[in-house]
Formats: sequence, structure tokens, C-alpha cells
Amino acid sequence: MVGCSGAGKSTLARQLGARLHLPVVHLDRHYWNAGWRPTPDTEFDVHLETLLAEPTWVMDGNYVRTLARRLRVADVAVFLDFSPWVCRTRVIRRTVRWFGRARPDLAPGCREQIDGEFLRWVWNFHRDVLPEVKRILRAAPPSVRVLTATSPRELEALMGSERALGGASLAGAARGTG
Repeated sequence: MVGCSGAGKSTLARQLGARLHLPVVHLDRHYWNAGWRPTPDTEFDVHLETLLAEPTWVMDGNYVRTLARRLRVADVAVFLDFSPWVCRTRVIRRTVRWFGRARPDLAPGCREQIDGEFLRWVWNFHRDVLPEVKRILRAAPPSVRVLTATSPRELEALMGSERALGGASLAGAARGTG
């Protein structure tokens, strides 16, 4: 799964993992340490290689710097290209729901909080990050099915569409979702 924060990557990853009986990897849980301390890139990259070497998975997270690497071993990429309004609203709703506690998709000690810088990042995702995400997805290996949803309604239709998902509602995702 890839897309702006608040698009629903982690929720969708959990749903698909349960539906397909695949392990779910939340990259935020592996990148962030207690107190929102990031893992150094070199250490994260080594850990990512271990995660990608697993035979099956559903993986969510932006981490544009590693997206091309993840696509090289993925069967399917689900791109949630939702509007800034949808994403920002969902981030605020998520923050209210989890305020002061760590969400299940994050490392222990990463407590949900209101952060203006993060809200600006979400709002500017389409301008600052999306062009690079789209460029990387366009360059994905031919073996990777890139599925794009531009709204929650479109995602719901996509997830239920046998034909759009290669005849198996993502059940054909042998390795997982990058």
C-alpha cells in the first residue's frame, strides 16, 4: 500500500492480510522508535531487506526512498491517491481517536499527537511527494499490478472487483502488496 497518510493504508493492509491470510508489515512500526525517533536509513534498509525476503506479506507505508526496491519484489501495489481533504480529515479523526496512545501499526512509545508540521505534510503531499510516487509506480516492473483508487468509494469497488484484481479479489497476490 502506498499513499498519503490518512488514506487508509494500514487499515486496508490489516483487512487484506486477514482476507488473504498473509502477514501484515506496517513499515511505520519498523521505522519509528519510541518517542518518534527514526531508525537511521542504513539500519532501516537492512531491516527492510529482511522483511522483503519473507515469502508472503501485505506491506503498507510510503517511504518513497524505498518504494522502487519494494516494487521489485511485489506482485501488486495498491495506490491510494485520495484528496488532501480526505487524508487530512482522516488524520485528524485518527489523532482524536488515538491521542496519547500508540496505534497498533506503530512501534510502542509512538503516541498519537497533534502536530502542525505533519498536518502540513499531509496537505502538501500531492504537491511535494505524489509526483515522485507516480513516477516510481509508472516505472514498476511489468510483473507488478498497480491498482489505483482515487476515493474511498473507488477503493471499495476495486477491492470487490474480481476482474480488476486479476480474477481473485487480490487472492492472486502470492507475495503480498508492496
